Amino acid sequence: QVQLVESGGGLAPPGGSLRLSCAASRIMFSIRAMGWYRQAPGSQRELVAIVISGVTNYADSVKGRFTISIDNNKSTVDLQMNSLKPQDSATYYCYARDRFGTYWGQGTRVTVSS
Repeated sequence: QVQLVESGGGLAPPGGSLRLSCAASRIMFSIRAMGWYRQAPGSQRELVAIVISGVTNYADSVKGRFTISIDNNKSTVDLQMNSLKPQDSATYYCYARDRFGTYWGQGTRVTVSS
């Protein structure tokens, strides 16, 4: 069983930056996808950014502001978030899928506020 551990959440002002990191508890083989989702209070979980078989997709709301990066050798995925907006406030979840299953992190809270 793979565990995903996120770090890097916290408080940032509007226009600020944060970097989220996620590491798998063991090296994953045959990774199909890695990425980030988020969920704000009272809202459904939504895709933020994901890499599926080498193809990157971003939610329209974060394009040009967020950058996802993956290290397949280390089974890590990072999310660089720039030009943050209050509406980016949410709990961010790391996601991974390999040939054996689908995995979620425990979530890390991001708050964008002055």
